[in-house]
Amino acid sequence: MEMQNLPVYAIVFLCGALVLYLFQKLISAIDKSERKYPNTMDPKIIHHMVDNYRINHLDAINKTLGLDDAHSVSFDLKTLKKFITDIEYQTKKRNSSIGIAALGIRFYYAAYPKEGEWENMANEKAIGKDYAQKHTLIMIPTLKKKINQGSNLDYDFNPLDETTFIIKERENDRPVTLMAMSSDAGDAQSRQVMAQNHGQLIPPAEAAVEIY
Repeated sequence: MEMQNLPVYAIVFLCGALVLYLFQKLISAIDKSERKYPNTMDPKIIHHMVDNYRINHLDAINKTLGLDDAHSVSFDLKTLKKFITDIEYQTKKRNSSIGIAALGIRFYYAAYPKEGEWENMANEKAIGKDYAQKHTLIMIPTLKKKINQGSNLDYDFNPLDETTFIIKERENDRPVTLMAMSSDAGDAQSRQVMAQNHGQLIPPAEAAVEIY
């Protein structure tokens, strides 16, 4: 009897293998399509937007603070890829149900301390005082959450601290928000907030490498 069912099993197996093969080909085709058509911008628009910043915001900052502030920040691809991979890995390590579609990165505008306050940078020995007061970017992971029937919102969170994955209501009927990043969690690692900074600033780096 079992011998008679072998052809049926073989057909089912082959059908399953065919479906899996076609699915993988479809995913591969989507990936190739995305690689074939990368995101682009009109160079004229880029020039216009960069000039708007330099003529208005940057000029006002330099006049107000009396400095030559940075007008661009660059990160090497290896650093960016590692940061993105770490967000995915550390998040799934603590909650495997969270998919990549729920994750993101927020870019905070920031500025380095004054030279007289450089002791605050004691743990960032790679950054010299020539960066003092200059503009920079800090990247913080975000997690998409929906409150009741509202729209999805991207909340700052710490992939190293699972308590920040939860959204709870504040006291006195205040708006629902992401829990604060815990500073009293059990292990030392979870007291660190996952973030990325220290891109190359221009200035102090040489501006000759810029197109815009």
